[in-house]
Amino acid sequence: MKVKLELFGASREFSNKDYLEFNFKEKISIKNFRKEIIIYVNENFKGNENFKKIVETSAFCSEDNNIINDNYKINKDQKIAIIPPIGGG
Repeated sequence: MKVKLELFGASREFSNKDYLEFNFKEKISIKNFRKEIIIYVNENFKGNENFKKIVETSAFCSEDNNIINDNYKINKDQKIAIIPPIGGG
């Protein structure tokens, strides 16, 4: 199954596009999807700690615009958005 990760805020630094695509053979939880994104960061950005922190602290949003928790299972081709925390100042 193909999961398109839409990038928002600071996560846009993960790609020159506004999304990343991942392929999985079976359903995957958001908790494990985070781990896959961190693997991507390690491989493509030499383990950039700031990028990893973004993944660890971000919320995720389903195609129907609902915030989803780490137990949510992705079980079909779909879009998932990563919503990093926004810092104020």
